[in-house]
Amino acid sequence: MVDSSVQDFLDGIRRADRRVLARAITLIESSLPDHQEAAAGILQALLPETGGAVRLGISGVPGVGKSTFIESLGSLLVKKGHRIAVLAVDPSSGRSGGSVMADKTRMERLSVAENVFIRPSPSGGTLGGVARMTRETMLLCEAAGFDVVIVETVGVGQSETAVCGMVDFFLVLMLAGAGDALQGIKRGILELADAVAVNKADGRNVGPATRARKTYERALRLLNPPAAGWKPPVLTCSAATGAGIEKIWQTVLDHHRRLQASGELEKRRRYQALEWMESLVAEGLQERFCRHPGIRRKLPEVSDQVRRGRLTPMAAADELLFLLDKSAKF
Repeated sequence: MVDSSVQDFLDGIRRADRRVLARAITLIESSLPDHQEAAAGILQALLPETGGAVRLGISGVPGVGKSTFIESLGSLLVKKGHRIAVLAVDPSSGRSGGSVMADKTRMERLSVAENVFIRPSPSGGTLGGVARMTRETMLLCEAAGFDVVIVETVGVGQSETAVCGMVDFFLVLMLAGAGDALQGIKRGILELADAVAVNKADGRNVGPATRARKTYERALRLLNPPAAGWKPPVLTCSAATGAGIEKIWQTVLDHHRRLQASGELEKRRRYQALEWMESLVAEGLQERFCRHPGIRRKLPEVSDQVRRGRLTPMAAADELLFLLDKSAKF
């Protein structure tokens, strides 16, 4: 028997009620046990109604214009009749833990579109800045009928690996003449990319953008493609003028159809679900470790011994983990 309050959430999400969807996402992001239990029930009930969207991850170097690009792409997709959900993961405020970047003000046109749902979500200090429950939020949006889900990362770093592990297509935005200081970071991102787009290819920057495209094409030839039988293309675009945006979307669709036809899409999503489970198990174990009363009492003493060189980190970790094992119930 489904609890009446949970049923209200299910009914609201199924009829694409944005307010109910927003409340459900807030429930998922909550750390309160009652909220987590209700959220788990909602997700389980809606699971058969998920998976129908094109999942697109977008990242890029600082200043590349991710939000402008998403607004341009989103506007194009709305005209084509798509329903778009944008999950923009923000850096968290150091004091309040809330979002410090106003995504809806950065996507003014898109935020007022009828078939668009934008959810700014604080990273909560998790690895790489990826919001703790981005995957669950994605499922809720799919159950609400959004057929394109875009995940925007906070920038360049470890969050790219996490986002790549939850989407069907990972697009990396680059700039022409970004400087040698970013070369090491670029390579790490390029290895994950299903496509690279050199943005701001307009005006006097058309020439440099074209040269940058050729440079990235040469670089990608040296890397293993993320999907068998797919060679990540390098494209140019201008989010400001809309030039090249249509071609990028067509590339996303071509890739998606190829994955579907080969059965790779289903395999990829199943593998991602297993990785998701493993990450949640690891996160749950860490939370239980930190909440354990015996560990909380012992941790200052053990940390001090390690700091003074009287105890090795390995021995200290074993001592703390023993306390967890001792109280575990199997």
